[in-house]
Amino acid sequence: MIFDPCPDKNEKPLDRLDPTGGFTAIFRTIGCIGDSLSSGEFEATDPATGNKTYHDTFEYSWGQFLARMTGSKVWNFSRGGMTAQEYWNGFAERHGFWGTDKLCDAYIIALGVNDISKALGSGVGIGSGNDIDPENGDNNPATALGYYGRIITRLRANRPDAFFFPITVPRDHRGAGNPKRQALEDKLNEGIRRLPELFPRTYVLDIAKYAPEFDKTFAEHYQLGGHLNPMGYLLFARMIGSYIDYIIRHNTADFKQVGFIGTPWRNTKDTGAYTPNEK
Repeated sequence: MIFDPCPDKNEKPLDRLDPTGGFTAIFRTIGCIGDSLSSGEFEATDPATGNKTYHDTFEYSWGQFLARMTGSKVWNFSRGGMTAQEYWNGFAERHGFWGTDKLCDAYIIALGVNDISKALGSGVGIGSGNDIDPENGDNNPATALGYYGRIITRLRANRPDAFFFPITVPRDHRGAGNPKRQALEDKLNEGIRRLPELFPRTYVLDIAKYAPEFDKTFAEHYQLGGHLNPMGYLLFARMIGSYIDYIIRHNTADFKQVGFIGTPWRNTKDTGAYTPNEK
């Protein structure tokens, strides 16, 4: 039936890729917090030295593809090489990303790849969901997941009724060939999957579970060096938009009052919708 948002009750999140982003368009402002993948980074080669050069090209980021697909305003709160620790410890502040002029209806958090790389070296550890105090981020230890929690807690303080969509780190051939890295990736993803238990209006985009592995065949078609190429960023945008659309279609009651985000208004007679101070 045309009015049934999910006629196939056995549907999985990425069974169909909607090139329009579907119901993701109900969020008129979206913030993308992330690293190079969120920044449309391309790898080039210096002709004089043969060394790699890296370039954030935001118009090619999956966030801006998502903006063009949905017609929504999408902010790139990202930069190549970003970690949760760096985002919290000055990057967001220096660029005004906590500002009231950049409040969003929804935030997509796509950190993790560089946090794992740092943890393999001398950086902060991954931690666990137990590191997160959802009421007071200052209580979180200095771990990747502790910083995740601090970021979400501060954004919720700025926009209490926003929705959050953290993304698990995709499976790729690099992790498969490095057991230590794979173990850290699994640990981080386990913590990310716990975030909906700690914060309201939070839904995990479990790319690690539901997307195909970013294997050598994927790299051949959709990567440019170690990063994505234009087709890869567009494909990832379709994954993100389709996944959020899937969540909305399967949880319509939770999203009925999205149009009131950032306002004092609510339809208090609709018992299937959220309230602004819901815990």
